[in-house]
Amino acid sequence: MRTAVVILNWNTRDYLARFLPPLLDSLQGLDAGVVVADNASTDGSRELLAERFPQVQVIPFDANYGFTGGYNRAFAELNGPEYLVLLNSDIEVPAGWLEPLVAWMDAHPDFAACGPKLHALVPDGDGYRRTDRFEYAGAAGGLLDRYGYPFCRGRVLKRTEPDAGQYDLPRDALWVSGACMLVRARAWHELGGLDERFFAHMEEIDWCWRAGLAGWRVGVVPQSCVYHLGGGTLAPASPFKLKLNFRNGLLLLENNLPATIGTRRARGRIRMRKILDCCAAIVYLLSGKPKNARAVRDAHREYRQLRTPGPSVPESENGKPAGLLDVCILVQSALRGEKVFKFVRRYESSH
Repeated sequence: MRTAVVILNWNTRDYLARFLPPLLDSLQGLDAGVVVADNASTDGSRELLAERFPQVQVIPFDANYGFTGGYNRAFAELNGPEYLVLLNSDIEVPAGWLEPLVAWMDAHPDFAACGPKLHALVPDGDGYRRTDRFEYAGAAGGLLDRYGYPFCRGRVLKRTEPDAGQYDLPRDALWVSGACMLVRARAWHELGGLDERFFAHMEEIDWCWRAGLAGWRVGVVPQSCVYHLGGGTLAPASPFKLKLNFRNGLLLLENNLPATIGTRRARGRIRMRKILDCCAAIVYLLSGKPKNARAVRDAHREYRQLRTPGPSVPESENGKPAGLLDVCILVQSALRGEKVFKFVRRYESSH
């Protein structure tokens, strides 16, 4: 198969049962197939796949290697495909979602990765309902502020906006969501895959940023749109997930910022990011959320333990990748409220 759509599964049997049938239907007639890499699930996922989906290739692992280790191991076993798709098990795809992504990559050989627009899928009775509101994980393309806080066209912090066609032109981005991301296999292997220190969360941002520093491009192809439920493995309010986000935010900057703006300036930015994290921990304490405050503390401790060695990223000779905005999105969101989306669009168009 030319394109391998790879779902990394860990105890999401019900999502496989629900979302695999439309995915398989969408690939009929295409030079593409589905692979499920299983991180040692114990919920009957493998039995379900063997019984109901024997046409799906399964790569079984003996332990939970996380998002990073799971995809690295799965992609290492897939030597033939030209394109590899990372797809969450809680994604519902419509007919025709894959073709625009493959066509874009065929026409733009300088792209390492691209992704669709992500709309929110919400529970509705016994099923799910597709919406026209952008979904948190990736919306219409990922951006990053000066202190390493990720946000998206269509999603800033916890705010999302409805899709009214405002992002319907293909655009370069710093990153696209690992919930649904098509990557060029050659670029994936050249860059060494995902940084396994991340385990889960923000690893795709790191990979895409490294791709940009290496001279590749990353972007969103809005002719494709998929629907994401989100929170299928870790609940949004999970202190463990919070720890991963704070820890990996610092690893992300450590990996890529020196090559982007120089080592000296990067040190100052990372120092400021640590101060902002400490402020967040204080807010959690004052809000009666001690577990969240401890998650920030633990994130910083683990960051210190994991700082080196990481993937080698030489100082870039390709300029600053698209999607890095020299603003503090926390301040802009607090000042502008819902108008922050217009601010982001104006800022991007003027830079």
